[in-house]
Amino acid sequence: MMTLHHVPFSRSFRVLWLLEELGLDYAVKRYSIRDGSMRDTAFLKVSPAGRVPALEMGDRVLFESGAIVQMLCETYPDHGLAPAPGERDRARFLECLGFAETMGSLIESLNLQQVFLHDPGDASPVVIKITTARLAATLKALERLLGDQPYLLKGGFSAADVMMGFNLLAVPYYVKLDAFHVVQAYAARIAARPAYKAALARDGVQDFYDRDFYPVPGQ
Repeated sequence: MMTLHHVPFSRSFRVLWLLEELGLDYAVKRYSIRDGSMRDTAFLKVSPAGRVPALEMGDRVLFESGAIVQMLCETYPDHGLAPAPGERDRARFLECLGFAETMGSLIESLNLQQVFLHDPGDASPVVIKITTARLAATLKALERLLGDQPYLLKGGFSAADVMMGFNLLAVPYYVKLDAFHVVQAYAARIAARPAYKAALARDGVQDFYDRDFYPVPGQ
């Protein structure tokens, strides 16, 4: 059985969700960003950077959500969640994996500025404003990528949607989606998937956010 090292509501949700889409058996070992458990020596042997996700697969341990997602898709190709090299959607698939991480890095920056600083007075209103604007710009780009397609690839749902779909859990804490109707419809389709619902049920309780929305200071 695989073991996923996981923090609720973090990027490790991508792997949790993909494991459900693949119908695999797995155990979950949960951590918290706030309690120091991710700096423990035992965890650092699993994940050298002290980050989740990390996935134990037999005698291998993988870290970084994008790498794990690709490896799982290649290990279980019959599920058709990643185009193979040479297939029509392959380039767009890889592009979307990277784009999901671009958006994720902006969310991570806002989490640091708005949520995790020990002294909120250390936050930079200028950095928050610029980063929030950049995050909103990625949503505009996502709308263009989707167009009138239900999912990111013309061929249908794929692991690229797993990578991107997780971001839409966190984005609304910083950017309201009212103006992004295509993204809202996309998020609703994702939320309706049985595997997504099953992953949410196993995710655990998030201890990141203590409010529904974090505005740009002064706005």
